[in-house]
Formats: sequence, structure tokens, C-alpha cells
Amino acid sequence: MNVVTLLKDRGLFEDMTSPDLPKVLESPCTVYAGFDPSSDSLQAGNYVTIMVLRHFQRCGHKVIALVGGATGMIGDPSGKDAERALLDEETVIRNTEGIRENLSRFLDFDHPTAPAKLVNNMDWLGAYGFITFLRDVGKHFRMGAMLGRESVQRRLAGDSGMSYTEFSYQMLQAYDFLELRNREECIIQVGGSDQWGNITAGIELIRRLNGKQAYGLTVPLICDNQGQKFGKSEGNAMFLDASKTSQYDFYQFFLRSEDADVIRFLKVFTEVPLDDIEALAEEHGSHPERRVAHKRLAEEMTRAVHGEAGLSMAQAATGVLFGESMQGLKAEQLLGIFADVPSCELTHDDVSGQNILDVALRSGLCKSKGDARRLIQNGGLYLNNDRVSGVEQSVSDSDIIDGCLLVLKSGKRNYRLVRIS
Repeated sequence: MNVVTLLKDRGLFEDMTSPDLPKVLESPCTVYAGFDPSSDSLQAGNYVTIMVLRHFQRCGHKVIALVGGATGMIGDPSGKDAERALLDEETVIRNTEGIRENLSRFLDFDHPTAPAKLVNNMDWLGAYGFITFLRDVGKHFRMGAMLGRESVQRRLAGDSGMSYTEFSYQMLQAYDFLELRNREECIIQVGGSDQWGNITAGIELIRRLNGKQAYGLTVPLICDNQGQKFGKSEGNAMFLDASKTSQYDFYQFFLRSEDADVIRFLKVFTEVPLDDIEALAEEHGSHPERRVAHKRLAEEMTRAVHGEAGLSMAQAATGVLFGESMQGLKAEQLLGIFADVPSCELTHDDVSGQNILDVALRSGLCKSKGDARRLIQNGGLYLNNDRVSGVEQSVSDSDIIDGCLLVLKSGKRNYRLVRIS
């Protein structure tokens, strides 16, 4: 299938700079997308671009992922209402390495005929002198066109304005496209719809300096049905690094997708065949309470990002909330699972070797020992999701998870987290 058709079918196509692009893509081409190292981990918003590169590679094209080691020190003003905090070189280097790790999970760098490639624009922009850059590159940019960019106009109309540092970003990204056109014979740049101006600036620079053709393809900015984008600045970033977003939280984020979003997200974020998605849509329409489409989305996303082990961990953590075993889970994971559950802090002596009636009372789960006794007699008190067998039961050190945590529960959903000091 032509990759443009595939992207349209999956809701991953916004626009292209030439109607000739589908014809061009009937033969193998080289395409690139850039990733901004503003964090040491990519997030779900970036995953859309990763999926586009994956689709290009699956359709037989060579893909290049560019990490902006140089441009990351400037900051892309596209879609931003205020200037980003400038990062120092050490932070950018650390973030770049984190992004390299992220990308290596999703792109095939060992493909037998079209291996993916990772590049860093610091390799060419870092050595470029300011005066030389202005003479060689800057003279090909016209102020009218640069000032007419939507991102520039919006910022100039606002209170924060725009610094020359940000204003120059479009020249740097345009030069990246020129450099990859020369080095790798890359003829296509893909990016979010907010990158249209930067992409067309690169195409024009290539035409002026090389007299060669280049193309751009943009992808919709993926939002939920409330118009909320995925991203760090929007406060709903789901990072691809488990140290920033746990497997459980990642799984739960997609499991809790709105009904109006779930089928679209399956098309955009996964490689589930469209026929299967259509079947999921029909089942969701008939039996929305089963949440089959939501579960499939959460499973596919968590497996792709965190592997089978990560998915198993996320599912086990989810099961804990429904009373399943906590075996194998660490205190850190349980703290994430029960982040919104009432908690208290008790000393080790308040807990270890103490009768469960006393611990339930001290924790605040029960108002009196009599309440705790009746709860146990009715089979409604649980320690670490195991039903308390009798009023004589005591809490042992082996019950204390990682030496610092107990989970008490009364009934089906009334949890109390006990932190052991």
C-alpha cells in the first residue's frame, strides 16, 4: 500500500506540500522527522511521529530520526505562547541520549534493506560559525516570509513577543533538511501540522541552493475529544520511560480513554489491522460496558512501549485494585497504584507483631476494635488483599512489603495505605 493512503486511513495525514508526493512514494524514498530533546524521554505525543516513521519503514522507505542536539538549545517556538527555558549543553546531551534509547525500541535499525538511521544536528550545526551561517544560509531567507509564519504572528500579537533566538529557529530546521538532502538524499520531511512553516522553509532552501525537489508531509496534532493535546506543557504527558511514567499509569491512561476517542486512538497509536479495529468499533457500539476496545488499546500501547513484561506488570497492578494478589509487586509500584488512597504513617513497633485489630484501629480504617472484629467475622477485612482469617491474626514482618508498606482494605474498595517508618 502507498504510505500516504495508509496514513490517511489511520488518521495520520493532515497535508502535503505537493500533490505529486503519492506518485513519488511509489518508489523507495528517504524520509526524516525531528525530535526535540527538551526532556530525557519522549512521550505519547511524540509517539504519533514515531508511528508515522514506522509506517514509512514498513512500506519500504528508509527513515531517519533526527535528534536536535543543536536546535534543542534554541527551542522551537511552534505552538508555544511563551519562550521556552533555554537548556544548557550538558542537559541537552543527557536528554539526547535518553531519546536515542527511546527511538531504538521502535525503529528497525537492523532492517536488511532499509535500516533506520539516527542523526544529531549538533554534528553539523555545532561547527557552523555565526558569520558563515548568515552569509551561506541566512541570505536566502526573506523577512516577509519569516514574519508571516503563523507561530511568529501569534507570538508577536501576544504580550511575550518573540526573541531573535526563537525567530532564528526556522532557519536552523530548514538547514537540517538541506543537510540531510545532501548527506542522505533525504527528500521528505514529516512533522506535526504546526511544523508546516519550518518544513516549507527547508524545501525552499533546498530549491534555492541545490535546485532540487523536496517534499513535506504533516500529521494532525492528536488531541482528545476535548481538544487537549498530549504533551508536557499541557500537563498530561505520558512518558515512554518507566522511571517517569510507570507501566501501570501508562496502561491506565489509555484504558481510561473516552469512548469518543478510543477507536481513533487505536488507528493512530497502534498497528492493529483496520479490519480488527472495525470489529472492535462494532462491539464497542453494541456493548460499551465491556470496554473491549479500551483494553485492546491499553494492551497494545503498553506492550509496544514496555514489552510483555511491562504489560504483565501493568495488568497485575490493575488487578490489585480489584482484589487480586499483590505477589511480586514492589512497594514503589504499590505506592503508584494507591496514590489517591487515604494513607497513614505508623512505626514498625506499631505494626510488627501486633494484633490486626489494633493495626486496623491505629490506621484509621476502623473506628473501633469492635468495628474491626465485626468486619473480620463477616469476612470483610483484608491485609495486602488477603482476607484476614480471624480476630487472633497478627501482622508479621513478612506481611510488611519491602519493610515499609501495608495495604488494608475493608469491603471491596475501601483501602487504607499504611506507611511504616
